[in-house]
Amino acid sequence: MLDDRSWVARAGPVPLQLGLATFGILALELALIRWVSGQVRVFAYFNNLVLIGAFLGMGMGVAIGRRRPGLVHLTLPGLFVLATVFAAAEPLGIMHLQFPDPTIHLWGGEGQGTDLGLLVRNLTIFLGLFVGLVTVFIFAGGAVGHLFPQLPALRAYGWDLGGSLLGILAFTAVTFLRGSPPVWIALGGLPFLWLSRRPLSLVALVGAVGLAGWSVDGAAFSPYNRIDLVQEDTSIQLSVNRDFHQYMHDLSDDRMDLAKAEGAESEHLIRYRAAYDLPFSINDQRERVLIVGAGTGNDAQAALRQGYQEVLSVDIDPAIIALGQALHPEQPYSDPRVQPIVQDARAFFEHYEGPPLDAVVYGLLDSHAMFTSLSSLRLDNYVYTEEGIRTAWEHVGPGGHLSLSFSVFGGRWLADRMYWTIARATDSEPTVLCHGMHFGCTFIVPRDGASVRFERVANFESMEPSLPAAGVRTTSDDWPFLYIKPAQFPWGYVLVLTAILVLALVGTPMAFGRQVLGSRFDPVLFFMGAGFLLLETRGVTSLSLLFGSTWLVNSAIFAGILVLVLLANLAVLARGLVRPEPWAALLLLSLVGLWFWDPASLVGLPLGMRGILGGLTHALPIGFAGVIVSILLARSSDPTYALGSNLLGAVLGGCLEYLSMVVGLRALVLLALMLYLLAALSYMRRPAAPKIDSPLAPTAPSP
Repeated sequence: MLDDRSWVARAGPVPLQLGLATFGILALELALIRWVSGQVRVFAYFNNLVLIGAFLGMGMGVAIGRRRPGLVHLTLPGLFVLATVFAAAEPLGIMHLQFPDPTIHLWGGEGQGTDLGLLVRNLTIFLGLFVGLVTVFIFAGGAVGHLFPQLPALRAYGWDLGGSLLGILAFTAVTFLRGSPPVWIALGGLPFLWLSRRPLSLVALVGAVGLAGWSVDGAAFSPYNRIDLVQEDTSIQLSVNRDFHQYMHDLSDDRMDLAKAEGAESEHLIRYRAAYDLPFSINDQRERVLIVGAGTGNDAQAALRQGYQEVLSVDIDPAIIALGQALHPEQPYSDPRVQPIVQDARAFFEHYEGPPLDAVVYGLLDSHAMFTSLSSLRLDNYVYTEEGIRTAWEHVGPGGHLSLSFSVFGGRWLADRMYWTIARATDSEPTVLCHGMHFGCTFIVPRDGASVRFERVANFESMEPSLPAAGVRTTSDDWPFLYIKPAQFPWGYVLVLTAILVLALVGTPMAFGRQVLGSRFDPVLFFMGAGFLLLETRGVTSLSLLFGSTWLVNSAIFAGILVLVLLANLAVLARGLVRPEPWAALLLLSLVGLWFWDPASLVGLPLGMRGILGGLTHALPIGFAGVIVSILLARSSDPTYALGSNLLGAVLGGCLEYLSMVVGLRALVLLALMLYLLAALSYMRRPAAPKIDSPLAPTAPSP
């Protein structure tokens, strides 16, 4: 079966097949990124590992596919086996697999100790799942490896990029239409059913889609979250991505009277009412308030109870707001004084042009989703940076106040970091009142002259920082890693990433026929791939600061990057470019410019100008890198193996991205620059390439 080539003759024109294969790979990659982190939560610690696994599998699969074209027939059976494990994560006991690494506080899933046996067990399970992901993409990449050499190099690369672009657009459309896991899996699997056309592939795809559907179990899906609802007495519990997120409470006066009569049984509701009312009750100036992280509406209802006349309620997740509109017991979003707004909180602060606010209130804003599959950031990280809080503070009018509620379950280190970040952003040390709801404290900073009456909330315990400002690393747009614990070595991360690199080092020679340093493996394109992934990560994080961290912005950025690379490839085709040296010089110069560029410098500009300048700053190095890759593919004696090398380079880039947790996001540009310099050095040291008459020349498959 592995030597079967007959499927190519049955599946239509080769360019169409190649585009379908890359469409399927991209859609399947996005589907598994969304699905896996909600099924086995430990993958949220390493959000980009599904992406790394996809690149590792594709790189190896492209190389193996030259010799074993029948790998395509194993794609859907492999997906079915993988789906069986992930769909059954809860009964298998691996849904909340504990990873005993105290380095990062992430939704309470970090280990509470350093039990060696637990570490070995859980690390083995985790790596086993990762190998399963890699294997599926080896099978899928095999189709690309067999089809790619049957076309001229750059035409094949163009169809490769075109299929990937359509995959992103299709998944974006499915997300917009609120698709769920079975739709995602079907979208990624159908192209491989078309290519394989075997009964086993059909049965496997139906099974994988069915298992994904079984895992839904009544949940709703937004562009960010899996959402589960559970009725509890008079409250509705809302969980996202398998972890508790918030309640929809009935905290009305009538319910409070009943709670007092019920005594200890409902005492928690009285405490919750006081905690929600806290930021709205301390200031007599109560005309206009902005709430970010408004969720299903508890904070908005508290603002109405305290007499605010205009309530702007911002939340990034449209489904959570919609659930609040439909199900909240007190129906705050039905009140004409409340204006629900679907937007990223940081973006709303940057773009708000309305009148000054009497209060800016952060609800218990706690994202359970990641910023992007390329980065280790949580979706809310940029909201809690010094620059982000300073932007919110600028909208607080005379006599107003800023209030930030935050769960300090992670420990005093987290409270200290938040305290001093707020202090540096506002030039005022906050007053901290701990209400205990979900381990929460409220940090309050009034404007000079504000009539804030803390005696109204004297029953709450106050808190002072345990460390001076000099002893705390606060968050910034360059280092927005709020939840990374100080003074602890990330040995859990190191173990996982080391295991992945070892897997890549062992698997690559097997895929390339043990010629890693020989003619098949292309170190130049390997380093180009590593640098490009870091460049892409930096572009996504920077541009999201300018336009918001919403799913639609991220999708547009990813699609834009692919369009740029596709245009670069078309330019090489049209102009017959054969010398990479001039473009390499332009690439290095553009990277130097990117290093000195500060995204915050554009924030005050109009949206259109911001888009032009910000987009151009990141587009130039991406475009130059795309031209170089296309030229190198055209010059390669074996473009298929060169493409596989490029994909494997992204594995190294994905692992290096974790260094941003130490050195910051801006330093990713320097890391990319170093990798591109290594690519240039490898290019200069290899034997001179034969004279190329045309980049359109077809390449013959090697034995």
